[in-house]
Amino acid sequence: MAKATKPADLRAKTADELNALLLELKREQLNLRFQQATGQNEGQSRIRVVRREIARIKTIVAQNTEKSAAGAKTSAAIS
Repeated sequence: MAKATKPADLRAKTADELNALLLELKREQLNLRFQQATGQNEGQSRIRVVRREIARIKTIVAQNTEKSAAGAKTSAAIS
């Protein structure tokens, strides 16, 4: 990923797309940590960007889960 993703763009994605993106970012974070440990890391700021992207995605996934759970409770109460 070259550029930070906006939250509105992430909210438009499906749960599967978000999980795939999360997996990709975690792999990138692992690679950046290895580069930092071996002294090969050139872009120190990329670590921060990736960490924040992971947090954004996790927040949106949690919001979607909470929203769907609340909707299920509401529909069960109506029935």
